[in-house]
Amino acid sequence: MRIFYEYSHLGGKEILQVRFPQHLQEIQAVIAAVRAARTKISRERRRRGESLFSPAAMNAQFKHQFQSRGWHTLRDRFRLELPSDYPSHRDLQGSKQVDFAKGRVLVEVQFGKYAFMFYDLAKFQYFYNEAHAEVAVEIVPAKPLQEQMSSGVAYGEQLVHDILRLRRHFPAVPVWVVLVVPDEGEDTA
Repeated sequence: MRIFYEYSHLGGKEILQVRFPQHLQEIQAVIAAVRAARTKISRERRRRGESLFSPAAMNAQFKHQFQSRGWHTLRDRFRLELPSDYPSHRDLQGSKQVDFAKGRVLVEVQFGKYAFMFYDLAKFQYFYNEAHAEVAVEIVPAKPLQEQMSSGVAYGEQLVHDILRLRRHFPAVPVWVVLVVPDEGEDTA
């Protein structure tokens, strides 16, 4: 895959370049190592039988590439604090999780619905507020890739649009948003 477009929110990429150059190089190498292939046959009514790019196959490659470079899942479990008048006496647990973390850099790869892209920003904000991260990276499909995937998959341009409209208010964490497409020569027809 290759980077089609990037957006540096609150200096996200610049922070990577200055404070975490090795992490930045690894992220770029991971993106370059992932190969997009049309391995999914659509069962959707309007696209039945069409070969599409598989989010699951690309996610599996990202997972392998990041883990082979020492990146790990970051998870924070906690007890839910509920109001005293809450009608249950059960002790409820919660957790937040990010796909990949190394040092104080977080990475999420999102080939799902738009709500999950936006929720990734909330998770970045949570870990930033808890002093577990300095910068985050969101890797998402660009519109040319999204058009060749199942319906319901979001595209990064929409996320960038919303971040710009929210200005500096949310997320208040530096994020490098990376929109990816298949490499030249990968099956894009």
